[in-house]
Amino acid sequence: MVAAPNTERKMTGLDWAKLLLLGGIWGGSFFFARIAVAEMHPLTLVFFRVAIAATALHLYLLARGPSFRLALPLAGSFFLLGLINNVLPFSLIFAGQTEMGAGLASVLNATTPFWTVLVANAFTADEKLSWNKAAGVVLGIFGVAVMVGPGVVASLGGPVWAKLAMIGASMSYAVALVFSRRRFAKVPPVIVATGQLTASTIIMLPVVLLWNGIDGQFAASTHVWAAVFALALISTAFAYILYFGLVGSAGATNASLVTLIVPVSAVLLGFIFLGERLALFEVAGMVLIGLGLVTIDGRILRRR
Repeated sequence: MVAAPNTERKMTGLDWAKLLLLGGIWGGSFFFARIAVAEMHPLTLVFFRVAIAATALHLYLLARGPSFRLALPLAGSFFLLGLINNVLPFSLIFAGQTEMGAGLASVLNATTPFWTVLVANAFTADEKLSWNKAAGVVLGIFGVAVMVGPGVVASLGGPVWAKLAMIGASMSYAVALVFSRRRFAKVPPVIVATGQLTASTIIMLPVVLLWNGIDGQFAASTHVWAAVFALALISTAFAYILYFGLVGSAGATNASLVTLIVPVSAVLLGFIFLGERLALFEVAGMVLIGLGLVTIDGRILRRR
């Protein structure tokens, strides 16, 4: 009897290092965003975030290459990716968070790996659903819920549409992950990041102008602009190069695990740099998330 081929995408040690670094970078983005939204409308912040990041990546390509002309035949695909990976989920998250607390929003955002597992199982050949993936994702989502703790309970009220908006954002991210992996498998990650952010900028420009007009768009303090540039250059331009490289090497499902790490990173950064108190339930949640990631990886379980 011929053994069935192994269709589970494995992560190397380098992939795990990239995932943890990406989670740290996106966890830190909450610091920059917290400063920026004090004086800047969220949609305006989204526009400047993608526009500055796209500009920086174009300058990088001019200086170091490869040529952005590689992206031109895929322009339609980049606009679709920008829509489902930036514009649509950002808008749904913005709408949902107007009616719910950050705790429940974090948990619903952490369902991204669950939806990615389902989409990848249906549309890829080497990212099929396995017991350790399913168990690990459930453990991770439960860990985020425990880590957020009382914030989840306080957010349970509110309209159903707001919760559906957050889930819709997570599903949009899942579809974008699988789409980017299938459509841009042979495209350098820096080109994918530049193409997506360029398309997102073009889409967001009329949205911001229609929503907020042109007056006061640049009226912000120096420290706010410093936060915006940090958000754009570190948490967007560099982070998306890392992200799309991870999608190519580790697969869509494994790359989606970053949404489990981001809340951990945000809490730990607040504890280390802002002197925020680390509660016991937060530590317990982090342990559960860690167990979920170990279960998804599977190597320790196989050895035992």
